[in-house]
Amino acid sequence: MREFFHGRGFLEVETPLLSADTVVDRHLDPFPVVSGGRTLWLQTSPEFGMKRLLAAGAEAIYQVTRAFRRGEQGRLHNPEFTMVEWYRVGDGLAEGMQLLSDFGETLLARRPAERVSYRQAFQRWAGFDPHTADVQAMRRAVEAAGIAAPESLAPLDRDGWLDLVLVECVQPHLGRDRPTILYDYPAGQAALARVRGEQPPVAERFELYVSGVELANGYHELVDPAVLRARNAANNALRLADGKEPLPEESRLLAAMDAGLPGATGVALGFDRVVMLAAGASRIEEVIAFPFDRA
Repeated sequence: MREFFHGRGFLEVETPLLSADTVVDRHLDPFPVVSGGRTLWLQTSPEFGMKRLLAAGAEAIYQVTRAFRRGEQGRLHNPEFTMVEWYRVGDGLAEGMQLLSDFGETLLARRPAERVSYRQAFQRWAGFDPHTADVQAMRRAVEAAGIAAPESLAPLDRDGWLDLVLVECVQPHLGRDRPTILYDYPAGQAALARVRGEQPPVAERFELYVSGVELANGYHELVDPAVLRARNAANNALRLADGKEPLPEESRLLAAMDAGLPGATGVALGFDRVVMLAAGASRIEEVIAFPFDRA
């Protein structure tokens, strides 16, 4: 993995695991740490620190680090895990997907990834257009697959229903014959990606799947601080509605974006999952020396 990046001129960096800042996401819950009367956060990804380095002049960087996500535990999840994250200034959506395909080809000795749009995947395996369909169409797809929707899923939570259909109806088909990169997500699932203003608008976000397992999540990165502030406020409103604590909306990343964040594409990859697939394991705990229950 390091040879892959060094051969392409990337610099390996380190950023803090413990920070006053954290990603504000409806579904990502960081571990809080109280020190000296301050609440700090174990990072759910090194994204904020690495983007601050881009704003300071770095051009192509990667990091191998630990990431922490409270409440994420299961066959493919451990609350503490190894993440590989990288950014390259000047790359757009196409260049980001190509680098991710090259990465998967190198590490897993697989064929180059096929590229399938989010719309194409849903039309093929769920039977509806995810950008225009209503929640009733999503509900019918879930029922036809014999899937019971969780009680916590609100009847009108459109993005929640899309996630359920993706996981249960679409994802099992992805990356079977060759790795698959899914791209152009609904605008409501942009996270920190740019939104392309077509009709309907789509997020310039992409994910790599191998054998039905999601390995990586990438963005053509958002650089507008006003948009990020609006998304932070909206995500905190959703967190409060879900009964969760709000997270800090202002950050040193926003200060760096105010000063000027260059255009770039970035990717975060779960390295334990790569090892799991390479080793032929079926559960992530098989490739972690001490999973969360035995940590």
